Amino acid sequence: MGPDTLFGDHVAPGPPPQRPLSDAAQRRRAILRAGELATSLGITSYTEPGLGPGEDGGASGAFGSSVAEQYRALAADGLLRARVTVLWLFGELDGPSDIDSFLAGLAATDGATSDPRWLRFAGVKIFADGIPPMQSAYTHNCYADGVSASLLVAGADDAEREANLSRMIIAAHHAGHQVGVHATGDRSIEVTLDAIERARAEKDADLGHYVIHGDLVTRPQLRRMAALGVGLDTQPEIAVRTRSLVDAALGPGAAEAAWPLQAVLDEGVSLCLTSDAPVLSPDWRRQIAAADEWMGPTDDPRRRMARLLRCYTVEPARQDHALDWKGTLAPGMVADLCVLETDPLAVTPAELPDVAVDLTVLDGEVIYRRGAAAAEAVTPEAGAPATVVPETA
Repeated sequence: MGPDTLFGDHVAPGPPPQRPLSDAAQRRRAILRAGELATSLGITSYTEPGLGPGEDGGASGAFGSSVAEQYRALAADGLLRARVTVLWLFGELDGPSDIDSFLAGLAATDGATSDPRWLRFAGVKIFADGIPPMQSAYTHNCYADGVSASLLVAGADDAEREANLSRMIIAAHHAGHQVGVHATGDRSIEVTLDAIERARAEKDADLGHYVIHGDLVTRPQLRRMAALGVGLDTQPEIAVRTRSLVDAALGPGAAEAAWPLQAVLDEGVSLCLTSDAPVLSPDWRRQIAAADEWMGPTDDPRRRMARLLRCYTVEPARQDHALDWKGTLAPGMVADLCVLETDPLAVTPAELPDVAVDLTVLDGEVIYRRGAAAAEAVTPEAGAPATVVPETA
């Protein structure tokens, strides 16, 4: 059985499942269950985009410091079912943060793990704004009904909020942390890029910062992202599902210019396709199909498939600073792979969701085999349903 998702079968996201993780044992089982699900989908690495003290009082119990510590313990015991990258969260999930808490969290961060190839605390997650359908994306123009949004970062006015977001990004950069910024509006993306540009001018290090979602990113911003080495993690199925909601919020035709996937590729921005699970299913095949649908017809489906597959293999490895040891099949690389029942280059992206995963191999070991008994295929502790499945990288 797959995970509960916020979208479910509906156009718009609904309320989260009301199954909070109340203690360490439940969190441990949820992580193991998430790993079990990942292996069944052929996923060998994923990113937890936001765990930490900002959510220690969160109602779900799924994103606080205790979850990070459970990951650390499972990695030390050799029980992780996938390689995991974590971003620290010093504000609320999908909510506000403030500069003082952020700087305090940054100073207290402990990224030690038993083996960074299995668990790596890469950097920090910042929620800059919300999403266009909820009229909470930070944009240069008003919404169709005249409403304007603000940044989620605390401040007395827009100028102070922008300054505080910039301070967060620059501080993290100077501390050597990769930054993933949840930014959907063109104005929030611009503030983010200005901060990264300033940070790199002060300390020229390519830390692989990236924008998460980037719904309303513009072509000039994509050119800046390419020049600054800023990647984009986006979710095509959200684009497909919320087209009408974006048009209703921003005006007719707004969705057509949003999520410009072909322009992202053309401008040379490193593109990772992700699910934003538990918003959507972590099934990567669905995201590739949605990306193809959003991009429109092509004369060469095979070439497009190959390019989109890179957005789930090579580009995430680049984001993880791991291009030299994972992401491709070559001598000397780790044997992390999945085997499909059909050559993916022999089908169209639209057909990919119906192609089954036959095997998942992690570090050279078969950890999932289609049709195998559960006892043979999964960790014995991984029997409890998960409240959340992390975003796949």
